[in-house]
Amino acid sequence: MNASTLSPLQTEWATLQQDHERHERCAVGVKVAAVALTAGAVLFGFPFELAALLIAIVWVIEAMLRTVQGRLGQRLLKVETLIADGASEYAACQLHTEWQATRPGAVGLLMEYAKSALKPTVAFPYPLLIILLFVLSLPG
Repeated sequence: MNASTLSPLQTEWATLQQDHERHERCAVGVKVAAVALTAGAVLFGFPFELAALLIAIVWVIEAMLRTVQGRLGQRLLKVETLIADGASEYAACQLHTEWQATRPGAVGLLMEYAKSALKPTVAFPYPLLIILLFVLSLPG
């Protein structure tokens, strides 16, 4: 099926799928950056407190990225259901409208980010990097 024959829902699905995969690649890049940051912190003798804080900030950034990716994934699943059910073209392009209707307050958003940060696929390798920094900061 070429692009000119895709329905609005199919076009939305293709776009969301590409964005979902981009978020995945970006998250891997964030993890690589965290490893490089750890190596640089050790190499240049950053104090443990500073290096650990920087790694924690990178961890939060990935959690935020993964939270957005999760929202894209939720919409992807809904679009797939809409396509399977033969929904109207007017059901397309409702990502932000739907999210805004259920958007949590500030505390709810922070809780979403925290839940995301604690998922094993997000958390790895940050605690290990912080432990490594701690062990390498010990005297002797």
